[in-house]
Amino acid sequence: MGSDRLDISDLASICLDVRRDIVKMIHAGGSGHPGGSLSLVEILTVLYFDAMNLKPEQPDWGDRDRLVLSKGHASSVLYSVLARRGFFPLGELTTFNAPGTRLQKHIDMHRVPGVDVSSGSLGHGLSVAVGMALADCIDGKHRKVYVVMSDGECQTGQVWEAAMAAAHFQLGQIIGFVDFNRLQTDGLVKDIMAIEPLVSKWRSFGWSVQRIDGHDLREIRAAVRKASGVRDRPHMILASTVKGKGISFIENSVPWHSHPISDEECQKAMAELDAADRALKESM
Repeated sequence: MGSDRLDISDLASICLDVRRDIVKMIHAGGSGHPGGSLSLVEILTVLYFDAMNLKPEQPDWGDRDRLVLSKGHASSVLYSVLARRGFFPLGELTTFNAPGTRLQKHIDMHRVPGVDVSSGSLGHGLSVAVGMALADCIDGKHRKVYVVMSDGECQTGQVWEAAMAAAHFQLGQIIGFVDFNRLQTDGLVKDIMAIEPLVSKWRSFGWSVQRIDGHDLREIRAAVRKASGVRDRPHMILASTVKGKGISFIENSVPWHSHPISDEECQKAMAELDAADRALKESM
């Protein structure tokens, strides 16, 4: 984005707006994935409003950085960030999951401006990112490929095959995030299939690795900038997050992986976000 990067308070304000959008979309759409969408708010806000080289008025611009949202069920957070970044009208968010809408519960690259990869079935995103990066090497393009994965999908073998390939081909333009919120649709990640120690695992596969607080905007921004300086290997940022972050009754709750939001729950969530907004403004 160049010299027009926003400061931390501006990014924090956007995060609150994105959380409001997520609540409103899932409430209006009758279903969705609030937990894993809310855990990604800060990460996607930093990427789209601070880090990525984009032209929202030209969604298919050939030199844009690209993002693979491998956990495609977190569509509501991506739609909100894309709309607020200017890829399509903000008012369209009200059509989430409605009949005929292009804003379906899983993202569709053929219909939604700014979506680089259709996703939903977990475990494929890193492989797609590797393919994108290899194609850019052949074409002589110098741009970043960001990939955002869930912790649960790190249980799949295809992730690690792609991790080996990225390191083997020294794809330094790949910057990955693992949304490490420790919960998946059926329970705790550690109980279903333990994935730790992730730092040493990714390093053993030849990646440069950082571990950060995935809700700290300064840490996320600094981590992306550090990763951008790594040229000879892919980089993974393991982001410790809270599933459902920002809404007290959704946080750290397995049933809220996929769950509708009732009228009463919507009102309660909006009241909490409004209170957080007031506190943010008082702190400025």
